[in-house]
Amino acid sequence: MRIGLFIPCYIDAFFPEVGIATLELLERFDCDVIYPMNQTCCGQPVANSGFNAYCADVEALFVRNFADFDYVVSPSGSCVHHIRYNFDAIEQTDEVKNVRSRTIEIVEFLHDILNVNTFPWARFPHRVGLHNGCGSLRKLGHATPSELHKPFLSKPHALLSKVEGITFVQPSRPDECCGFGGTFSAYHESVSAKMGYDKVADHVRAGADYIVSADSSCLMHQQGCAERCGLPIKFVHIAQVLNGVAL
Repeated sequence: MRIGLFIPCYIDAFFPEVGIATLELLERFDCDVIYPMNQTCCGQPVANSGFNAYCADVEALFVRNFADFDYVVSPSGSCVHHIRYNFDAIEQTDEVKNVRSRTIEIVEFLHDILNVNTFPWARFPHRVGLHNGCGSLRKLGHATPSELHKPFLSKPHALLSKVEGITFVQPSRPDECCGFGGTFSAYHESVSAKMGYDKVADHVRAGADYIVSADSSCLMHQQGCAERCGLPIKFVHIAQVLNGVAL
């Protein structure tokens, strides 16, 4: 299986270890992974700020970079959500539609495509609180939103439950937004920060040692909030846990 690895710009700049873990994890399952060297931002920040028309060039570049792969895999739910559902500044040719439909987030890929049922190299002896980004939860289908009152389903939980030593804790409001929301955190700083403080405190009360998520942007925001509040909690991307990170 030929995989195009898409590493979003904020992960490339601030969390390269997440990109490396994603690459290593895919290679553990015998995927042929290629990282197109001239990839750039998918355009999500610009589109989220209301300037969708200005995304055409980066969208066209994304399609050129990833048109020839079986799947495009990324460790970012928010970027995958943007590509699959909002990637429409350019003409929707068959090639563009194919790239969009084959772009998939790492949790989806492991759970739905590879049907992984073991991570024998991974051990994580910590209490973990799961955080699903809003787009990952309600558009990518990572889990069943609690407000729908449907039977429990969580793909991140299903994958992590196969890691030796892990213990899950449950915050009182598991599906509440952490307040990041991309440019929302810049334009509505005080609201965003208060939501982040509440989210992290909820996990701390539940007894979490780590917050684990498929969205580094949410983790980045929550880590900043935790540090400001002096809360004793750590943060790690799910790809790192599944790849056997030693912490």
